[in-house]
Amino acid sequence: MTEETFERVARTYGDMLYRVAYHALKNRADAEDVTQTVLLKLYQQGDRFESEEHRKHWLLRVAVNESKKLLRSPWLWRSRAVPLDEQWDAPVSDDPAKRELFQAVMGLETKYRLTIYLYYYEGCSVKEVAAALHANPSTVQTWLQRARERLRRELSEEEEGKGYV
Repeated sequence: MTEETFERVARTYGDMLYRVAYHALKNRADAEDVTQTVLLKLYQQGDRFESEEHRKHWLLRVAVNESKKLLRSPWLWRSRAVPLDEQWDAPVSDDPAKRELFQAVMGLETKYRLTIYLYYYEGCSVKEVAAALHANPSTVQTWLQRARERLRRELSEEEEGKGYV
């Protein structure tokens, strides 16, 4: 892989890799580490991809795998509390509704959070999400349904609490 190709791929997919890792790990520093690890693996992999789509799916799968590996790491349990200043540093819109949705999504379990992110934000199909998460497509559909239900319930409870409903 040439340096130019690597730089182009890193610019094209770097933010996506970071967002996938952030949704999995809920921690900026860990997400940055995973992003760097994935890009290093890409560089070591070389240019052995059939197409740009194949490269994107490979990157997604490696990002998910590295995030899961970090979640299983005994070193990660050093302190999982997110500092308050970092919690508000999350990539969120100025729109209160989008911010509320983002916080609700981040409150979901990892499998639901990643499924929602890949499906809605990255535009992956159910089959592509299943491949990235090492799951059956029917399982991904179930996760999507359950995540939507939980988000609907969570957001409607917040609306009731604010007196909007």
